[in-house]
Amino acid sequence: MKNLTYFILCLAVTSIYAQQNVNYDESKVPAYTLPELLKCQNGEMVTTAEEWEKQRRPELMELFASHVYGRTPAESIDVYHELLTENPEALGGKATCRQVKFTFSNGNKKTEAILLMYIPNKPKGKVPVFVGYNFNGNHSTTTDTTILYSPGLRLVREPGHPDWERGNQTNRWPYDMIIGRGYAVATMCYHDIFPDKPELKDHSVISLFPGYDPQKTAPDDWQAIGAWALGSSRIVDFLETQKEIDTDKIAIMGHSRQGKAALWAGAQDPRFRIVISNNSGCGGAALFRRKFGETIEIINKAFPHWFCENFHQYNNKEEWLPVDQHQLLALIAPRKVYVASAEEDLWADPRGEFLAAYDAGPVYRLYGLETINQDKMPGLHKPIMGDIGYHIRAGKHDVTEYDWACFLDFAGKHFKN
Repeated sequence: MKNLTYFILCLAVTSIYAQQNVNYDESKVPAYTLPELLKCQNGEMVTTAEEWEKQRRPELMELFASHVYGRTPAESIDVYHELLTENPEALGGKATCRQVKFTFSNGNKKTEAILLMYIPNKPKGKVPVFVGYNFNGNHSTTTDTTILYSPGLRLVREPGHPDWERGNQTNRWPYDMIIGRGYAVATMCYHDIFPDKPELKDHSVISLFPGYDPQKTAPDDWQAIGAWALGSSRIVDFLETQKEIDTDKIAIMGHSRQGKAALWAGAQDPRFRIVISNNSGCGGAALFRRKFGETIEIINKAFPHWFCENFHQYNNKEEWLPVDQHQLLALIAPRKVYVASAEEDLWADPRGEFLAAYDAGPVYRLYGLETINQDKMPGLHKPIMGDIGYHIRAGKHDVTEYDWACFLDFAGKHFKN
């Protein structure tokens, strides 16, 4: 009952702010100036990819770590893998399904997670793979009764909650389509890495790292989004042990809060060759300074455990933040980045998401890559497929088959799959 009460309270807080403080009027977007993308802190302008990588990129990584997402520890902890099940006849014989238990351990304490994988059965050589978190447990992505419940879900959902229902989010995971296009899929419930409530931090992977103190948090300590980003990288570690996987062709796809984590993971880990943000909004692809839809103040009050403590000083003071999200997208260069929006998802500020992708262009052009060439948004269902990609579709905040069709087309172009 306590968990359900907290969930309802979060919804109530979000609803109150949605009713009272949210701007959905483009004419009320304040005048703003984005922080310089190519200007170093010493005043020098970056003019080459080498200068970007040696000077400006490290500066921006430091700013995002210290002011937004928190610092990912330099130390590592042990991760053990155990194959739980393998079914070579999954999806009507089209794929092999594996379920693998991850045990994160510091020698005194451990947490567990379960990775669900589908791998095409008749590939022509090694296959590319999509990595992504699911929200309601691995069992929610399929009606297959052999798929196990995710350990972290038991911490955040009361028995009998609708999210326990098998197959309740199959619409977000069109496995047949993905496998049919020649891609493997690796998904894990995000609650397994950091159960998505502030009082459950002690059950997260963060609690295993040196220096963790449940009673004290440093202003730049990492929080949930940083943990989810790290978890994605640990999935890649495992994929590198799988003989069927082409480790030069790994894409990460994140929706909503996991779109935020996917972008931060992509900025930190170059093994993600394609980074996809779907409806990621505030703290994801959307520009903070537009103050449209969800804002820094709203997100910090509703989800105080997502970002580092320093980020809270920018509540209703977006213009003081030394970075904005076009710079986060640029940190992924020269790897490919794709941003997806939904027409009715004003909370996530579709125009702000598009403009961040557009304004990341100068860094991509340092590498001679194809960027978005105008700041006018494309029409519905008219995707842009350069080295920076974007689409906006009809509908609400969700992941649809149309989104996946675009993601697969984008990956197909760049992976030549």
